[in-house]
Amino acid sequence: MNTTAAQSSPTGEAGPLSTARTGDIHLWTRTLIPTTREAPADATTPSHVYLVRAGFIRQLAAGVYDYLPLAWRSLRKIQEIVRQEHERIGAMEMLFPAMEPVSLLKQTGRDKAYGDDLFTLQDRHGRDIALAPTHEEPIVEMMKGAITSYKQLPLSLYQIQTKFRDEPRPRSGLLRCREFIMKDAYSFHLNQQGEGGLDVAYDHFYDAYTRIFTRCGLTFTAVEAESGPIGGSASHEFMVHAESGEDKVLVCPASGYAANVEKAEIGERAWSFDGEAAQELKKHHTPNMPGIEGVAQHLGTNAAGMLKTIVFERVLSDPSKTKYVLAVVRGDHDVNEGKVRDAVGSGVKLADEAQAKADGLAIGYVSPSAFAKLTGATIVVDPDAAQGGTAWATGADEMDHHVTGWHWGRDLGYEVERLKVADIRNAEAGDPSPRAVGSTLQVQRGIEVGHIFKLGTKYSDAMEFKVLAEDQKPRAVTMGCYGIGVSRTMAACVEMSHDENGIVWPAAVAPYHVEIILMKAEDEKQKKIASELAQKLAERGADVLIDDRNERPGPKFKDADLIGIPVRLTLGDKALDAGGVEFKLRKDTGKGEVVAFDSVIDRCISALETA
Repeated sequence: MNTTAAQSSPTGEAGPLSTARTGDIHLWTRTLIPTTREAPADATTPSHVYLVRAGFIRQLAAGVYDYLPLAWRSLRKIQEIVRQEHERIGAMEMLFPAMEPVSLLKQTGRDKAYGDDLFTLQDRHGRDIALAPTHEEPIVEMMKGAITSYKQLPLSLYQIQTKFRDEPRPRSGLLRCREFIMKDAYSFHLNQQGEGGLDVAYDHFYDAYTRIFTRCGLTFTAVEAESGPIGGSASHEFMVHAESGEDKVLVCPASGYAANVEKAEIGERAWSFDGEAAQELKKHHTPNMPGIEGVAQHLGTNAAGMLKTIVFERVLSDPSKTKYVLAVVRGDHDVNEGKVRDAVGSGVKLADEAQAKADGLAIGYVSPSAFAKLTGATIVVDPDAAQGGTAWATGADEMDHHVTGWHWGRDLGYEVERLKVADIRNAEAGDPSPRAVGSTLQVQRGIEVGHIFKLGTKYSDAMEFKVLAEDQKPRAVTMGCYGIGVSRTMAACVEMSHDENGIVWPAAVAPYHVEIILMKAEDEKQKKIASELAQKLAERGADVLIDDRNERPGPKFKDADLIGIPVRLTLGDKALDAGGVEFKLRKDTGKGEVVAFDSVIDRCISALETA
């Protein structure tokens, strides 16, 4: 759960260059690099702007992109790093179809969990097919026919595959797509703990992810996370630090604790229901009020002076037996469904509005007083809302009405003794740290590039995947799931590493390591020297792009900055007459320096291996 920004390879390899291969040499005029000066009108993030302008991607439809040659070279390098680190921990690669029968998803309930995000179609026989968002169900179905005994476990499999999700508002280029490249891995175990157990594999994948994102040149943090529609008992997200990131991460600078908003805990907060009522209870007519801020202003208070009561219902095997859970937070806070679930010890979901209204709950105007009228209900109160000395404004349990002066002791009476106080809201910056007394949580922006889960037996139980254990009795297989957004990782590299002129690629994932610019594309001497330099660099494992366009130097330099190749060598008369070439690192500002022919190759390789 710490932050890392190391660039050197922890696998013993020579940084971003592999001495086991000869680098590629390509001419600009023989590849497709359609750079442009204008960004798309809807581009708001650096990766969207620069990947389009630099000729890496082109939009085909909303949330669907072509990967042009430069992008595909970077994606292949990311994939190769992923493959190396998965092979290192014993995971084996395979490939599943992109389509999967909806009937498989129905076995686990994920046809409904994904809802409208699931792309579906029918074949000519009327069978429902889904374009796979992930592959938990297909791999369990496959494993059921292949694994029968505990002796065949543990086993880890992975694939790199195109995935599909029907995002309602695709945006930010590759960061929120409807079609994207993803690596997903799955591990299978007889037990969670001990040798060969899920906990061991989870740690191996955690370490592999740390190495993968480190080798990609990313600065990131692994944070505790909610499992979402995948499910499971524990999970971590790997978040790249970027100001443009969509995700918020709460961190404690004193302890290193980090978690996303859905998972972040809050430290101890004082609370008490004691205290005398300071105001009389008064009802107010509040029709057509624009949200809680508007209601608060009308009532002469603010959102922090109001109580917000969200109505959930327990997830029961018999849905006809509805049992309500009232979750009460301060009006300026947001209820956290996962924390409510943990507080009551069972699954919860937002109550069906029509049924709740039929049971006498005025949804949108519910107060804690409604608890006294509900049979078998539970009420959970966040500590910040559990303040008996405060005269609260809240709903009046009547459509278009609120009350002021509401008091826990007076208006709920003896029912106060049945209240449960627990952390049930989203954490915010400034909240007390759960790991270091006296420290407060701080917010960082991040981009999620990886997510690992301890699934347990969620999918095995639903799909009846069992093997014979040592006692010759069938037992449900324990699973783990591990995902990396490959195309998203490429975009995250740009979000983290760019300047006002374009992309600044980390060397390990750059489409080329060195760009050679010919100031005079038709000059035979310059072409010969460029070819010799490129060949020597390629022999050392470097990929080389030669800009041989018959174009003015200015546009060539602008394009070089835009596409972001780590090292630039410029062949011009002045440098050549001095017995060398101009050497410049993309990450450095200012002019380059002339480096002699006999040392420029070593200079390039050294710069790349430490980049």
